[in-house]
Amino acid sequence: MQVLVLGAGGTGAYFGARLIQSGCAVSFLVRPARAERLRQDGLRVLSPHGDFSGAVDVLTSLPAGRHFDLILLACKAYDLDTALAAIAPAVGADSRVLPLLNGLRHLDVLDLAFGATRVLGGLCHISVTLQPDGSVLHMGQPHRLTFGVRGAEPDACLDALTPALLAAPAEVHRSERIVDAMWEKFAFLATLAAMTCLMRGSIGEIAATPDGLALLHRCHAEACAVAAAAGHPIADPARADALAILTTPGSPLKASMLRDLQRGGATECEHIIGDLIARGDGLDLPLLRAAATHLRVYEAGRR
Repeated sequence: MQVLVLGAGGTGAYFGARLIQSGCAVSFLVRPARAERLRQDGLRVLSPHGDFSGAVDVLTSLPAGRHFDLILLACKAYDLDTALAAIAPAVGADSRVLPLLNGLRHLDVLDLAFGATRVLGGLCHISVTLQPDGSVLHMGQPHRLTFGVRGAEPDACLDALTPALLAAPAEVHRSERIVDAMWEKFAFLATLAAMTCLMRGSIGEIAATPDGLALLHRCHAEACAVAAAAGHPIADPARADALAILTTPGSPLKASMLRDLQRGGATECEHIIGDLIARGDGLDLPLLRAAATHLRVYEAGRR
């Protein structure tokens, strides 16, 4: 299977390395500076589940007519337009694009660019970071990738790709309800981002305040109300699992959006919190709206 991974800085590097281990021919499309580093040092992934180190195929641009079976897209939402232009030559009639971005708004953009039948649903649960020495550090245990067809029609191309994906040494699953799974993560992540950014603290720090737990519950209820209104109600077990994480006493958990905010960088506010609010037009969403306003004021100050 011919796989193109856009970028090699975190999530894409991790799952690209695992696909190499499963026997896939993986190429990484990266910026020139990252390409030079990879050609010099190779790709190094450090993980509790086993390290990866080796030379990899690196590209800084794509020649016309070179199509890939699978294109793994794991960029930030604010880089999506640039990413689309970069991967467009790689998408052929039988190619499949697997986006691992947070939220849902990117699906409409990808569908318009490549056609809905070529765009899979996907999500991942992993915490990785690019270290100063160029290696990719996997933090914690989860390294789960979930993918599937968003519609009801069978997909022979994905059927052909599935065995190689499932063979990767990670928790890889094909889901028959991928859109529901994406909504579950969307509601969880929007709550995590909204609350940790609004309060400028971790889950544990929020939970330790007199009203923190109640506000965490309320914010997740708002997100779940939007999902239900959109026709994808969050099942009780998924809600319970999310709240168990979102209300853990002493938890150091923070959204990556908060880290982006604290370092003065761009955030995915509109792609995640803003889009969730837009999908819940007419619903009572005071905490989500407060968080979005907080982040929008911050973003305006960056310009």
